[in-house]
Amino acid sequence: MSLQEKLNELKKGALSRLKPEDVAIMEAATAELVRSGIVQGAKKAGDGAPDFTLPSASGEMVRLAARLAEGPVVLTFYRGTW
Repeated sequence: MSLQEKLNELKKGALSRLKPEDVAIMEAATAELVRSGIVQGAKKAGDGAPDFTLPSASGEMVRLAARLAEGPVVLTFYRGTW
């Protein structure tokens, strides 16, 4: 099974646990973002990023250049605490 197939399976499982009206809101918000053109400007796999230092989820200050010196980096941004 490819990574995309696994991700699709996880998404399907997650969506099945939500109320249909919540799924509809999420889908509408996603469609609006696509219509806004923001998707075309988003970074893609392999794109470069400027060096930065930000706190990790545990509060540790992390510098991109330091992590890149150790190998490939995957960045995940999330919207604070819920």
